[in-house]
Amino acid sequence: MNLTEQEIVNRIRLDIADSYDEEMELELEDRPLDALEAEAMVGRTPDEREARRLYFRELFRLQGELVKLQDWVVHTGRKVVILFEGRDAAGKGGVIKRITQRLNPRVCRVAALPAPNDRERTQWYFQRYVSHLPAAGEIVLFDRSWYNRAGVEHVMHFCTDDQYEEFFRTVPEFERMLVRSGIQVIKYWFSISDEEQHLRFLGRIHDPLKQWKLSPMDLESRRRWEEYTKAKEVMLERTHIPEAPWWVVQAVDKKKARLNCISHLLGQMPYTEVEHPAIALPPREHHDDYVRRPVPAEIIVPEIY
Repeated sequence: MNLTEQEIVNRIRLDIADSYDEEMELELEDRPLDALEAEAMVGRTPDEREARRLYFRELFRLQGELVKLQDWVVHTGRKVVILFEGRDAAGKGGVIKRITQRLNPRVCRVAALPAPNDRERTQWYFQRYVSHLPAAGEIVLFDRSWYNRAGVEHVMHFCTDDQYEEFFRTVPEFERMLVRSGIQVIKYWFSISDEEQHLRFLGRIHDPLKQWKLSPMDLESRRRWEEYTKAKEVMLERTHIPEAPWWVVQAVDKKKARLNCISHLLGQMPYTEVEHPAIALPPREHHDDYVRRPVPAEIIVPEIY
């Protein structure tokens, strides 16, 4: 990697500005897109402006399709599990956020399990994941999954060689069992380069709102890049099965990765738009004997803004 120090600093600044800029996505509920675009275009080149405009317009279109997919899943009683795996800072959380952003959390929920506790370490390895599997009409997104054993647990020696091999003997049949029970299993690996992860880690170090994302384990994973690469290659080779194949998302460009992943996800299910009856707002009832009580002043939140 031959970037100069100034180039690295400029890249980090752009990455931080880009992440803040993305937080404006949800403001569309209150403000028109054109107004938001005008604010964000200041200081950008014509190519950057066009790329950003296309990204947002395509993202909102895809999110509209995700709402249709959600309705179809509920209507048909579909059960869907989506696994998101990849190196630290590969962009898994970003795409999960864009998928769930406008969906019903009772239908589409995220399972991001912490490290197993002492009791869970004595259970059947898959046991703590089973309780998070979907019922009919639900989509569950696993932000990391049972594939922890094939990656971090193996590389960091948190499991024995026998446990590692047993995982590979068991996981194909476990996933086939899920599919036979009516659960659709979709698996994504987010692929980034050595240089890109380096830059994203630097960005997190210098962004006070993202420093919490860097754990000692993340820093150690950076040192063991090659070991994680070997573990990933073995994982893809030994667990890519017809019933639950792996799909690799090229994720060096975060925005393109989000759009490509969501577009691909929509193509994995034969969803159709579900017709809903027209909604009529009922008239509000009024009663002459009802008097609204005043709210005590001492419990009102001060209006400092």
